[in-house]
Amino acid sequence: MIRDRSPNRFLFPKWTNLLRPGIVIAAVGGLVYVTVIVTFGFSPKTINVGYKPQQPVPFSHRLHAGELGMDCRYCHNTVERTARANIPPTQTCMNCHASIRTKSEKLTPVFQSNATGMPVEWVRVHDLPDYVYFNHSIHVDRGVPCVACHGRIDTMDEVRQVKPLSMGWCLGCHRAPDKYLRPPALVTKMDWHPDGDQMALGAQLRKTYHINPSTDCITCHR
Repeated sequence: MIRDRSPNRFLFPKWTNLLRPGIVIAAVGGLVYVTVIVTFGFSPKTINVGYKPQQPVPFSHRLHAGELGMDCRYCHNTVERTARANIPPTQTCMNCHASIRTKSEKLTPVFQSNATGMPVEWVRVHDLPDYVYFNHSIHVDRGVPCVACHGRIDTMDEVRQVKPLSMGWCLGCHRAPDKYLRPPALVTKMDWHPDGDQMALGAQLRKTYHINPSTDCITCHR
């Protein structure tokens, strides 16, 4: 009878056997995580052009931003200072509707909100995934117009998503921003067009404002 006298009969200590269930759990958990990220990352609310949720109040951007010529920043007054574009509070609506169309049934949720202090339950249309960082103020202050991402809001009765808002779409702008840039003071002018060559203007603005968009992953995924 020959005995195994090798000092290295086992390559790993026995306690490493306990790691096997953990490895299996981690692998399965990783698959679940990736599935969830892909599912929500590619949901209609993120990349489906044409997404148009029903709102509690039939607010017409065609009327307010188009016919009346209201500046986007009157209602979305944080876009120049913060990362997120705010949904306007009820008081912003009441600044006008305390004396205009005060009996309109369409505005009932607004009047109820003003009386109770509870916000109107607006549905966000352009809603990026939580794992994506986007800063409105940086773009607005550098001359990226509202229309570049949101389309001609001033012609929409009901706001809908007109751009895919996908990673590839964002990177396309970061790699070639010249065709979108305009003087920062004109970012909310939906119908504005340059007198001359847009690419020449964009190149000049990019040089003037030292615009060099990053394409590193950490820029948007922090």
